[in-house]
Amino acid sequence: MGTVVVNTQRKSHVVFVPYPAQSHIKCMLKLARLLHHKGLHITFVNTEVNQKQLLNSGGANSLDDEPGFQFKTIPDGVPEGTPNFMYAVSASILINFLDPFLDIMRRLESPVTCIIGDGMMPFTVDAAEKLKVPIMHFWTFSACAFMGYYEAPTLIEKGLIPLKDESCMTNGYLDTVIDCIPGLEGFRLKDIPAYIRPTRYPNDADYDYVIQSIKATRKVPNIILHTFEELESTVVKAIQLMIPRVYTIGPLELLLNPIQLEQETKKLDIKGYSLWKEEDGCLKWLESKEPHSVIYVNFGSLISFSLEQVLEFGWGLANSNHYFLWIIRPDLVIGESAAFPPELKKMINERGFIASWCSQEEVLKHPSVGGFLTHCGWGSTIESLSAGVPMLCWPYLWDQPTNCRQMCKEWEVGIEIDSNVNRDQVERLTRELIGGEKGKRMRSKAIEWKKKIEIATGPKGSSYLNIEKLANDINMFSRK
Repeated sequence: MGTVVVNTQRKSHVVFVPYPAQSHIKCMLKLARLLHHKGLHITFVNTEVNQKQLLNSGGANSLDDEPGFQFKTIPDGVPEGTPNFMYAVSASILINFLDPFLDIMRRLESPVTCIIGDGMMPFTVDAAEKLKVPIMHFWTFSACAFMGYYEAPTLIEKGLIPLKDESCMTNGYLDTVIDCIPGLEGFRLKDIPAYIRPTRYPNDADYDYVIQSIKATRKVPNIILHTFEELESTVVKAIQLMIPRVYTIGPLELLLNPIQLEQETKKLDIKGYSLWKEEDGCLKWLESKEPHSVIYVNFGSLISFSLEQVLEFGWGLANSNHYFLWIIRPDLVIGESAAFPPELKKMINERGFIASWCSQEEVLKHPSVGGFLTHCGWGSTIESLSAGVPMLCWPYLWDQPTNCRQMCKEWEVGIEIDSNVNRDQVERLTRELIGGEKGKRMRSKAIEWKKKIEIATGPKGSSYLNIEKLANDINMFSRK
């Protein structure tokens, strides 16, 4: 038998597999860039629909392969334009993604060191087992939300979920305090990620998807979380007692900022990581406004409203007499466009600016922004904390109730708006946030968190060191 020559100079090769939604892709792309900067080779696997959207927003050459960084695509398994497209894709992920992904993996030119799969992409665990490749799961959520998901089997075992019937939504059952999840002491059922809401188990697709994802993640010994230790120290410590290796590596934007100033990384210029074109006019409009005088409004990339709800927000914002920058996606209103009556449209033109999408991090960092009306998605939450901006919170689904609870109760940077939104409350709370005493206290607290984030992501900070450890541990895989 001939002598086998081992190439000790071979670089580690990491395959990223994000869940096909804006915030997940954005977060995983940022981690991919960080690891690429540290010398690792990257293959980033998008669905075909999302790859097309990224190219449409960033330009035809925005995702051109660079040395050591390439994109691959996997079929969505669902025709584009299918009603409830994201739910249909989630169902497709469970049954259609494994074989095409294995085919991609087998065709890669260089050996794979490690898969970093989104925690909501359970098939990546089966793929890693079949290919005998180490796997890490990246949950792009807060540590509290991750723990709320991770302990779903415990809640099931104790009979707390699924809900028995629809009456549990209104009879006070959701106020039940749970005492069986380490690190989440004092949480109520309503504070746990909203997968607990279904009453049609086992036929609720969203509930089933979460349970399948958790079953897969519980097999993974390496978990990455987009948070920082100082923000969620109690629950992070609890997670570390349950999982062999936990890396808290957020906020990624602040870890990327020093790199973006270096000339060589400008070659890999992923345009805003956005599935939609960003409008430049937002920042120009903000330039003419006084410090802390504007409330920024964005409900994320997936939520859709009734026209009635949009109008309640619109009237509340307009009647507050404060300036507002409002992001209204073309698909924000269910089944129709956001058509405002003439009187409201006139008021919006006087005090507001409406855009279809923007560079959120740039907007939040702008000195004229004094508050953020948000759906409490984790990407928006941690970006607002990074900018020192307090929030009005209108949680809707998924991890958003958990984030809202933490913002309002633990971190003291948020005020919750009732789920049955009405214009009077929106008006009153907008005034409180922008000009009231509570708003000033929240802004002061948000600035404190901003400073702690800067320490965590600076040299020798917890997130900075965890990124170094993550890269080193991946490189160790390639040496085994």
